[in-house]
Order: sequence, then structure tokens, then C-alpha cells
Amino acid sequence: MNKTATATTPPTRTQLHGQGVEDQKAKTSKSYLVLLVTNYLCLFVGSVSASLLSKYYFNHKGSSRWVSTWVQCAGFPLLLPPIFLPYYLFKCTERRPFSHFTTKVLTLSILVGLLLGLNNLLFSWGNSYLPVSTSALLLSSQLLFNLVFSVIIVKQKITFSNLNCVILLTLSSVLLALGSGHDKSPDLPKSKYFIGFFCTVGAGLLFALYLPVMEMIYKKVYCYSMVMEMQLVMEIAATALATVGMASDGGYPEMKREAQTVYDKGPVVYCLTIIGNVVTWQLCFMGTAGMVFLTSSLTGGISMTAILAMNVIAGVVVYGDSFGGVKAVSTVLCAWGFCSYVYGMYVKLKLQEKEKFEEAEKVETQKEMVQINVTAAAADASV
Repeated sequence: MNKTATATTPPTRTQLHGQGVEDQKAKTSKSYLVLLVTNYLCLFVGSVSASLLSKYYFNHKGSSRWVSTWVQCAGFPLLLPPIFLPYYLFKCTERRPFSHFTTKVLTLSILVGLLLGLNNLLFSWGNSYLPVSTSALLLSSQLLFNLVFSVIIVKQKITFSNLNCVILLTLSSVLLALGSGHDKSPDLPKSKYFIGFFCTVGAGLLFALYLPVMEMIYKKVYCYSMVMEMQLVMEIAATALATVGMASDGGYPEMKREAQTVYDKGPVVYCLTIIGNVVTWQLCFMGTAGMVFLTSSLTGGISMTAILAMNVIAGVVVYGDSFGGVKAVSTVLCAWGFCSYVYGMYVKLKLQEKEKFEEAEKVETQKEMVQINVTAAAADASV
């Protein structure tokens, strides 16, 4: 690739293909499957671990929602090695970091980062009041919003499988809301429980908007390294927002006071909890970005929902969250909706393979007919 290309004139995908640059988003790419599996593992490990660690912070008298918001995006320095080392140290890529990073992409990344920061704050408020399993099931409502925004923003086609999936997951959240009065902690006022309830739904709404917006932006992105670069900018913006909020709430001195005098597990465990949150949230968001880049915003949302079902089970196993009839039915509906979507994707894939095979047969038949006609014409000419 030409390293002297200006940042204001990014190459098109056709130009890149002509230069021999591999389009890592293409399913024919050698690295596609490796990237897909790696990102889903990051999403799985990050989502389950981050949810449990976030609740662990609040369970042991951690009380700052801004701290909980800050740790969700403060792991952006972890992206620096994979962005810069392949080019400057290992010399395994010809693409210079942040090349073709236009002003428009930078601006969009900052704006989306601020949106992500607000989403993190709403999630922190909800997670501070709700059990992990309840929060996880409520976040599944983002799929309904995700489908709507995907149709509007990226022209996602509505099929029976994806519509059936979002309906089932929405019913799951409605059932949970109807039975929510039995799930709150005895010491938690009902007003705060419902604040947590609606903050979590709001977080789902914003995250559902974030996914198709990122899909729209990623349409012009050809390599995974640029996804990491955009993620770095977004998380810096989200961290800046959270840092301003923390400053208004006492800042880092308040974190130190909380670790030494408030947190009932002591300052060492407090620091480990904060570090664990930073790392696992980074895995979660990086996995999410990769899934959207490699597939679609709706598929990314479905993958998140599948993992949310694991969060429900993890909350019951680790923290002893209640798992009554309403929550059991909600979980079954989640699983049912996800299986419906996966089956729909399987049928679609088989249909595409069949159409591709029939098209190949048609082309082969046409070639044979042309060859027969040429042979016949040659025979007539010789006569």
C-alpha cells in the first residue's frame, strides 16, 4: 500500500483490492474466521466477567456510578500495542497506523464515543440497583431497538426469524417487568429499583443505536486494525466524559478514600476489582466492535443476547440471585428467540449455497452450449 496516501483521500475498497490489500471483512479472507472466533471469545469472556465484576464492586459497598462508568472505557491503552507494534516493531504490515483516518471518521468516532460514555453511565446506574440476572434480561430489550434502528440506518431486511427473535426477547423483558416486585432487595426502595430498571432499558436503547451506527461507519473500513483505531478514539472520548463526571464527584482522591475506608474488602481487593473491570470491559467492547465489523449490527446484537443468557446463569450461580418462575420463563424465551434466529440464518445460508450452486450449473451449461455451437460452426465451415 502507498504509505504516502493522504488522510483526506481514503482509498476505495476496489482500489485496495487492486493494490493487493486483503479485505479482512470478506468471508473469503484467510483471516476472517480467525478474527470472528477471536472476537466472539473476547465478547463472551468480557461480557460475563465484566457484569460479575461490576456487581461485585457495588456488592461490597462501592457506591460511585462514575467510577463504574470510568472503568468501562479506561482500558483504551490496552489497544495501543496491537495498533502500533505490528507496524513499528514486528514489521508484519505495510499499513501505517491511522493512515486514511479522515477528519470525518475522527469526528464520528468522538461523537459515538460520547454516546457510548452516556450508555456506560446508564448501565452503571442500573447495575448498582438491580441483580445481575435481572439486568442481563432487561438488556435483551436492546434487540427490539436494534432491529428498528438497523432497518432505518442500514436498511436491514426484516425476516420471520429476526422478527420472531426480537418479539420473543421483548416478551421476555415484559414478563420480567411484571414480576419485578419480587426480585428487588428488601433494603432497596421500590423507587430506586425502578430507576435502575428504566436506566438499564435506556442503556439498551443507546447500545441498540450504537450498533447500526457503527455498522454504517464500518462499511467503508477494510481492515481490522482501523476498527481498533476507531475504538481507541471512541473510548478516549468516553473516558474523558467519565473523568469529568468523576471530577464533579470528588475525582481520584474520592476513589482512594473509598478504597481505604468504604470498600469492605480492603484497598488491595478494591484495586484488583477496578483493574479487572478495566480489562474485561475492554474485551467486551472490542469483541462487540469486531463482531459488528465482521458480520452486522443485528448479528452482533443477537450474539450479545446469547451471552446475556449466560450472565443470568452466572448471576444465579455466583451471587445467588433468585431464579423464580417468571425469570425462568424469560430465560426460556431468550433461548427460544436466539435459536429461532440461528435457525433462520442457517436456512438463509443453505438457500444461498443452493442458489450459488444452481448459478454455477447454469454458467457451466451455457459454456457447454457455446462450445457445442462453436464446434458445429467449425464443422459446417469445413464442409
